[in-house]
Amino acid sequence: MMGCSVLVLASAVSVLGGLVFGYELGIISGALLQLQPEFQLSCFQQEAVVSALLLGALSASLVGGVLIDRHGRRNSILLGSLLILGGSLLLALSRSVSALVAGRIAVGFAMSISSMSCCIFVSEMVRPRRRGLLVTLYEAGITVGILAAYAMNYAFSEVKEGWKYMFGLATVPSLVQFLAVLFLPSRSGMPLQVSQEAPSQSGLIQLSSAEEMEHGGAARVSDQYYSFLNLFQSKDNMRTRTVIGLGLVLFQQFTGQPNVLFYASTIFHSVGFQSDSSAVLASVGLGAVKVVATLVSMSCADKVGRRALLIGGCVVMSVSVMVIGLLSQHTAIHANKTCSGDGDRLKSSIFITVKSTEPTPSNSSVFQVLILSNSSVEKPKGSEKSYGSPDVSETYSSFQSFSTDMTPETSVSTSPMGYGILNWISLLSMMAFVSAYSVGFGPMTWLVLSEIFPASLRGRAFAFTNCFNWAANLIVTFTFLNVIDTLGLSWTFLLYGLTGVLAVLFIYFLLPETKGKSLEEIDKELSGKRFYNRGWSGYDWGKESISSARYQRVELTSPTE
Repeated sequence: MMGCSVLVLASAVSVLGGLVFGYELGIISGALLQLQPEFQLSCFQQEAVVSALLLGALSASLVGGVLIDRHGRRNSILLGSLLILGGSLLLALSRSVSALVAGRIAVGFAMSISSMSCCIFVSEMVRPRRRGLLVTLYEAGITVGILAAYAMNYAFSEVKEGWKYMFGLATVPSLVQFLAVLFLPSRSGMPLQVSQEAPSQSGLIQLSSAEEMEHGGAARVSDQYYSFLNLFQSKDNMRTRTVIGLGLVLFQQFTGQPNVLFYASTIFHSVGFQSDSSAVLASVGLGAVKVVATLVSMSCADKVGRRALLIGGCVVMSVSVMVIGLLSQHTAIHANKTCSGDGDRLKSSIFITVKSTEPTPSNSSVFQVLILSNSSVEKPKGSEKSYGSPDVSETYSSFQSFSTDMTPETSVSTSPMGYGILNWISLLSMMAFVSAYSVGFGPMTWLVLSEIFPASLRGRAFAFTNCFNWAANLIVTFTFLNVIDTLGLSWTFLLYGLTGVLAVLFIYFLLPETKGKSLEEIDKELSGKRFYNRGWSGYDWGKESISSARYQRVELTSPTE
C-alpha cells in the first residue's frame, strides 16, 4: 500500500514537471507582446529574452547528467523546482532586460534538469508493465501546460502588466512539485520493502505484484560503473545504444515538427479562422488535439509497444507532411528576413507572403495573442497580406523570436469549391501530423531513452542525447528560411517526409522493443552483440524471460545520504 502511495506521488511530481515545462514554452509568446512596448525592446533584446531559455536548457544538458548520476534523481528534481521558483519570481519582478534574460536562463536550466530527472526517476520506480504509461505522464503534462499557457496569454492579454501574472503563475505548480518531492522517501529512510537477497540489491524497491514474483527470482542489478567515455565504446554495446538515442532525438527534429506548425496560420486562415477569437479557438483546438493524442499514446505504450507507436507515428507524419507539401504547390510564397523599424521595434523577423486576389481583413492575424501582434508587424504594401503564425512546437520545442506570415494564393485554374476542399485536406493533414508526433516521437523518444542505458550512466547519457535534441531543434528552426529559399516550401515539406521514411527504417532495423521488460532485463539484452538482429517484430525479442521484474533500481537520493 505504501509502495502504491509513493508511486502515485512520484507520478504527480512527473506530471507537474511536464506542466511547468509546457507552460514556460508557451507563455513567452503572449508575454512578449506586453514586454516589447514596456521595456522598448530592440530586435536583439527580444531575441535575447526568447533565446535565453534555450541557452539555459543547453547548459543543463551539458552538466545535468553528472548532477543526476552523482547526486540522485530526487535531489535534481528539488533543484529544478527551486530554480523555476526563483526564475519565475525574478521574471515577474523584473525591472530590466538583464533581469528578464537571467530569469529565462534560470527557468531554461531548471526545465532541462527537471525533464531529464523526472523521466528517469519514474522509469526506475515502476514495474515494467506500467512503465510506459507512467513515464509518458510527463509528456501529457507538457501538452496540458501548453494549453494552460495559451489560456493565460488570452486571459491577461488586456491586463496592465499582465506579463507579470503570466510569469508568476508558474510558481504555483513548481511549489507544489517541490513540496511533493519532499515526501518521497530517501534511501536512508526507505519505508518500502527492500530485498535482502543480496547486498547489491540494498537500493532496490519491491514494486511488483505477487503474480509477477511467481515467475522467477529477483533481477540482479549490476554494480558496474560506466564512465562517460563508455558511451562511445563497444563495451556492452554502449556505442550502439548511443547511436539509437541520438538517432531518435535527431529524427524527432529533422522530420520538421517545429517548422510544419509555422504553416498552420495559412491553413487555419484558408478554412475561415480569420477573427481574433476564432484564431484563439483554433490554437486551443490544436493544443487539445495534442493532449488527446498523448493520452492515446499513454494508454497504448505498454500494450502496443514503443516500436509500433514510433513506426506508426513516423508513417503518418511522413504521409501528412508530404500531402501538405504537394498541396502547397498551389500557393506562391516568397520569404525574406528583416528586422527594422522606428524605435528599434521588431516590425518583422520573417515574412512569408503571397499575393491574394481576394480582399482579406487586415486585422485577421491568426494566433496573434500567442506571438507578435499586428501592431508590431509591418505589413507589406499593396495586395500582399501577412498573417502571424505562432511558435507552438513543444519539447522538446523550438524557441523563436520571429513570426511567420503566410496567406494562400487563389489559383485561377481552381474552382472555389475545389480550392476549399484542398484547404480542408491541408488542415486535416496538419492535424494528423500533430497527432502522430504526439503519439510517437513526442512521448516515446524520452521513454526509450530512460530505458536503454544502464543505471550508473543513465543521467549522463540522457543529458548527452538531450543536448543534441536542443541543438538539432535550433538548426532546423533557424535554417528554415534558407531551406525554403533553396528548395521552396513544397520541396522542404517533401524533404521532411522523406526524412520520416528514413526514421521508419532506422527504428525498424535498429530499435528493439522494450515493453514489458525490467530495466535490468533490457540492459542485459542490449549488452549482447547484434541484439538489433533479434526481434524486428517487437514481440519475439527476449521471449525467454531472463529474470522476473520483481525489483527496480531507484535513485532517490545521492549515494552519500
